Amino acid sequence: MDINEASDKFKEEAIAPMHTAEHILNGTMDRMWHCGRAVSSHVERKKSKLDYRMSAPLSAEQVAEVEKKVNEVIKAHLDVSEEFASQQQVAERFDLKRLPDDATETVRIVHVGNYDECLCVGRHVSNTCEIGRFRISSTRFDNGMFRIVFRLDYPD
Repeated sequence: MDINEASDKFKEEAIAPMHTAEHILNGTMDRMWHCGRAVSSHVERKKSKLDYRMSAPLSAEQVAEVEKKVNEVIKAHLDVSEEFASQQQVAERFDLKRLPDDATETVRIVHVGNYDECLCVGRHVSNTCEIGRFRISSTRFDNGMFRIVFRLDYPD
């Protein structure tokens, strides 16, 4: 492995906690506010953002409830696992319209315990205890889109 490959591998592994937190946030938002998964996202190691279609913004108290629930799920030490299936097998469980045109027939489903499952190709931790503390650093509402920006305080 050359230095560039090693750097890319480190970047992929470093984003795993944030990517898994994204799954938990998506599951939480849909469970609490029935808004579905984020319509767009940008996941990085230091901060990430997700956009949800909503008719109104969440209040500061509601945002605090979301943050609390995500941290409860993280502290539950849930195993993160994967399964593979054909698109046809999962068509009733997932919205396949978001798959790229060149997606393979076999898809990967990532499970965060029994809390969340979704189609995903990214890196994840093996257990939620590896994520650290989740915190929402800001929110914004504009034209029916509610953005959540979040960060992680990583464990030592």
